[in-house]
Amino acid sequence: MKNYRDSDYAANKYADGIVYCSVTESITITLDDYLAENPNKTEADFAELKALSDEMYLDDEQADKRQTWKNVSIHNLEETDACCVPSAEVEVIDEQAAKERRRRKLARQVLDMLTETQRRRYIQHHADGLTTREIAEKECVSHVAIVYSLESAEKKIQEFTNK
Repeated sequence: MKNYRDSDYAANKYADGIVYCSVTESITITLDDYLAENPNKTEADFAELKALSDEMYLDDEQADKRQTWKNVSIHNLEETDACCVPSAEVEVIDEQAAKERRRRKLARQVLDMLTETQRRRYIQHHADGLTTREIAEKECVSHVAIVYSLESAEKKIQEFTNK
């Protein structure tokens, strides 16, 4: 039985077989199990597979240790206020995100004031890149109807943005 304090690497390294560790259990594949399920394999194949599994567990353990070393506790720091001051990069990113939110809100307000038909045609033309003739063909209406609809939508948008 695996000691809960041992690492997966240690459990595999010191076992006679190959240990597969999951959250709920550990399964050990012995040489006899391996050869029984793979009759065309040899002990050398098993040893190679065992070495590979040892290497993989070691890599995982080393990656975990590297991550743990990056984790720094802020408990007992005297100047914790310094930890709370955002960097200049964070302020720029926050400002850009705020601008993007305002731009999206404005775009939503503009689109909400259009009729459903105008909105659909405006998006197809400006966002999807369809021509007025392609939209007319798709909606089975005249090309002129699409042009008038887009002109009307653009006029509403112009009036909204000039407020």
